[in-house]
Amino acid sequence: MAITSRAKSKPGKKTVPVKKPVLRRKKLKVAIAGFGTVGRSVAKLLCQEASDTFELTHIFNRNVARKKVDWVPASVRWTESINEVLSSDIDIFVELAGGVKPAGDWIRKALRSGKSVVTANKLLIAESGPELVEIAREAGRRLEFGASVAGGIPAIMGIQDGLAGDRLFKIAGVLNGTCNFILTKMEATGASFESALREAQELGFAEADPTNDVEGYDARAKLVILAQAGLRVRLESEQIPCWPISSVEAVDFAYARELSCTIRQISLAQKETGDGLSVRAFVRPALVPMSSLVAHVEGSKNLVMATGQYAGQMVFSGFGAGGDPTAVAVVSDLYSIARTGQSPAGNLPVVETPKDVSGEFTAPYYLRFVVKDRPGIIAAVATVLSRYGIGIDAVLQRPGYPHSALPFIMTLEPAGSAMLGCALQEINRLDFHVEPVLCMPILVD
Repeated sequence: MAITSRAKSKPGKKTVPVKKPVLRRKKLKVAIAGFGTVGRSVAKLLCQEASDTFELTHIFNRNVARKKVDWVPASVRWTESINEVLSSDIDIFVELAGGVKPAGDWIRKALRSGKSVVTANKLLIAESGPELVEIAREAGRRLEFGASVAGGIPAIMGIQDGLAGDRLFKIAGVLNGTCNFILTKMEATGASFESALREAQELGFAEADPTNDVEGYDARAKLVILAQAGLRVRLESEQIPCWPISSVEAVDFAYARELSCTIRQISLAQKETGDGLSVRAFVRPALVPMSSLVAHVEGSKNLVMATGQYAGQMVFSGFGAGGDPTAVAVVSDLYSIARTGQSPAGNLPVVETPKDVSGEFTAPYYLRFVVKDRPGIIAAVATVLSRYGIGIDAVLQRPGYPHSALPFIMTLEPAGSAMLGCALQEINRLDFHVEPVLCMPILVD
């Protein structure tokens, strides 16, 4: 319905409705730093969408000439000078170059010069998130980083906004798509770790150097961010122990099936109450029951579970990597700024520093041995375990393997990880091993 005003008129003359002029909102000027896989996808979304909300004005990249594409409007300024971008009149600086330096310095300068910032930089936010948010608050600008965890899944936004009324005490899930692709490929085809990794690299899921993924460092950085956003605790990456997935073999999936389980890389952070605030956290491969949602996360997908005091467990799932899903998260953060304004910067609550951060974890455990078969092996292992008060639940041995490299497994009754670690140091010194014992918790909830 048109908004009208009534003009005074002479008797007998018709009153003419007068339309109120429509005020058009000024477009927010956006610059992108980093024109790699994600940067290209963000630019495409901004250029393809006929929107009155954003105007892409600058693209920064080193050796920018080789990055130019003809589908970007001619009005966009391509530059190799970050200072040109940061000294311009842009409203929002989108940092997609990655790394802690110099990206962190760019973001600090952008915020202090009155620009809001959107970033997908998980390493930087894990290391300096609270500091950067405080700089944004002081500058009266926004810092958004929804794309730094789980790609296109709105986990950060869902946890911070959708669950703001709850008291979250646990964050867990599958946070690395590369590891999940490798493990589900091994599960489905019986492939070795090496061949599954090779395929992940060929398909672009894994980097040429996959260390950050397979050692758990990538998932650990994401867990730090989720703990800041959801649990409201400040963690350092180095405080969280990581175990690699590279020791998992195809035979482990066969044994896991006999236990009605499968294997996933699990990231977990949980607040503990008691004598001061403490946090239990780790990233490691683990057995999970086939009845759990985590067991059915396939390929490069991610899953984030947040557990609260009142609402219970909430789950966010979807594709956690790749240019397009991550670009969706970046552009969603841009729209959040457009909808709610560039100030105040309140997207991350004040966080506490816990008194203690520990990887100590009590659970049933799965131990896989590969041994030169001879009498007395199980008795020798049981003797060591009994000295530490750790009970054996079951022993399984599949047929068809040579006695020179015979795999078998033990499942253990619930034990503390520290005590079990001491026992395994002794067990690994026994002289019948072909390779070190693989140890994984069996997560029952």
